[in-house]
Amino acid sequence: MSWLFLCMRYSRYFPACNTALKLLPEIWRHVLERSKNMSKKTLLAASILTAVLSGCSHSENEVHKTGSLAFNVSHPIRQDMVLVKEYVSQIHAIQHIELRAMERGYLKSTFVDEGQTVEKGQPMFKIVPTIYEAELKRAQAEAKAVQMEYRNTRSLMEQNIVSPNELAVVEAEYQKAQAEVELAKTHLAFTDIRAPFTGKMDRLEVRTGSLLDEGELLTTMSDLSQMWVYFNVPESEYLNYVQSGKAKKGTEVGLKLANGTIYPYKGVIDTIEADFDNHTGTIEIRASFPNPDQLLRHGQTGNILMDVNYSDALVIPQKATFQVLDQNYVYVIDSDNKLATRHIVVAAELPHVFLVSDGLKEDDTILLEGLRRVSNGDKIVPNLISSDATLAELALQAE
Repeated sequence: MSWLFLCMRYSRYFPACNTALKLLPEIWRHVLERSKNMSKKTLLAASILTAVLSGCSHSENEVHKTGSLAFNVSHPIRQDMVLVKEYVSQIHAIQHIELRAMERGYLKSTFVDEGQTVEKGQPMFKIVPTIYEAELKRAQAEAKAVQMEYRNTRSLMEQNIVSPNELAVVEAEYQKAQAEVELAKTHLAFTDIRAPFTGKMDRLEVRTGSLLDEGELLTTMSDLSQMWVYFNVPESEYLNYVQSGKAKKGTEVGLKLANGTIYPYKGVIDTIEADFDNHTGTIEIRASFPNPDQLLRHGQTGNILMDVNYSDALVIPQKATFQVLDQNYVYVIDSDNKLATRHIVVAAELPHVFLVSDGLKEDDTILLEGLRRVSNGDKIVPNLISSDATLAELALQAE
């Protein structure tokens, strides 16, 4: 079926058979460049296509000889344009942590519920403290005994009964006992688990009465007051962005949510990661967004919307172009009102218009419509439409 695909692929690009006939040398160059990888059927199809187009040209020439036709034409227009580029993004809370048990024991109480907003320092969980209270009392008793020994030894040293070295040893034991008391207090404090910051809880991973191991996950918490949105851009766009100087200013960006709505608050690019991903050829950028309504949650997805400015861009309607072998062309009208195909380079695409970077000048006259009814070299009666009127018509179609 490759020969049929070739016929369909090439024939659909041509505005008219006669135009295609004039472009046959380019088609054959394309075919011959790839002839090593083409089957005999494919080459045969190209030959058939040539014959068909040659036959077409005769009938079309008869039509064109009947007289010139009137068509709308216009000039390209220069103006500043803004292209909104979209980048797939991942949304993260500014703080997202796992809350884990610091001590082993039974979970005595749970003071919070899933999805609840908790304030910094608010009690969340309580582990049975009996063992740790007992250890604290033991450490305090041992410290008290060593303290008494230290006082007695110091008194004896003042009476020159014991040496200063003996006092130093007892003093060290006393300091060690005090450290054991502080350690026991710390272990006991770990049985009270409090919120480290104001945020929203996720699901509960344990229930009251569960036996917890040290380090066991209790829940997760997210600070949703501000969100970090990560997105990746290709190397060429990264270079354009940095070289334009925007990276130093903190570029303002928008956010499109998963349901297609636009997030009401703007964000600012504040960080560009250090390294490129060699597998994708992209680098990660982070934008910060306020989240006063807590609409955004950790783990959401969306699209970053970034404005790309094209100053003094040359703009033409998309309907004035046609494609041959994935290349864009327009019909340019010369001083004799004859049509000539011209290759153009499209820098960017906006709804209904192309921004042209090469191939056209502002004073060129291009055909706006009827591209399938004419061919290269045809003479027409031009009906000049102002550029502003053309763009205004495209704006109405977009609405």
